Amino acid sequence: MSVVENKKKRRFLSPEKKYQIFLESQSGNTPVGEILRREGIYSTDLARIRNQVKEGALYRLSSRTGAKQKSVPVEEYEALRRDLQEKERALAEQAVELAILRKKKNGGSWDR
Repeated sequence: MSVVENKKKRRFLSPEKKYQIFLESQSGNTPVGEILRREGIYSTDLARIRNQVKEGALYRLSSRTGAKQKSVPVEEYEALRRDLQEKERALAEQAVELAILRKKKNGGSWDR
């Protein structure tokens, strides 16, 4: 006895083919069942294609094409970075001075 395997190979659809199937299913000219049989896909595959098209459309429609990210010249960026470092260092020094003053005011004990 021989066992014959009738295992289907998984079929990969290109984005263009998926979009064509989506458009055809949305047009209403051809019954969806006929499209599914002809393309060899299941209704869950069509539902997934519809979701992908919806997500892609929402992504593209939500992006602002006219708005561009502003860039800062390198020299200005470096100057701002140095200024920030200086201010952070001054803040740290002030924190140390404040701690010393509090210690002196409280009589030298941190627990008070």
